[in-house]
Amino acid sequence: MSHRPFTASPCCAIAGLRIINGGGRAEAEAAHIRPVKANGPDIVTNGLALSGTVHWVFNRGLISLSDDLEILVSRQANDPDSLRAMINRTGRALPTIRPLDRPHPHFQEWHREHCFKH
Repeated sequence: MSHRPFTASPCCAIAGLRIINGGGRAEAEAAHIRPVKANGPDIVTNGLALSGTVHWVFNRGLISLSDDLEILVSRQANDPDSLRAMINRTGRALPTIRPLDRPHPHFQEWHREHCFKH
């Protein structure tokens, strides 16, 4: 995804981390909710800004999002307390600046049905 969906200096939508390296580049990266290899489009509403570890956990279905952006933790996780410790205080994915850039519920539903380990 070519442009940043969250903030001028993106932070992880799940953890809330806003880490910038010495070159001014944010550690958060664009993560697809429905992967391109699973016919997910490369558009902002199919994406989240996630830190590396959170991206890995999300891709493996250990966390997901409800339609109202509540962060869900898999009951199958071997250490759910550590996953919960990574989640920002609100318990919801941090919103984008522009409401039209927010993750579309269609992609969130796909992730819950095909990736999330309930």
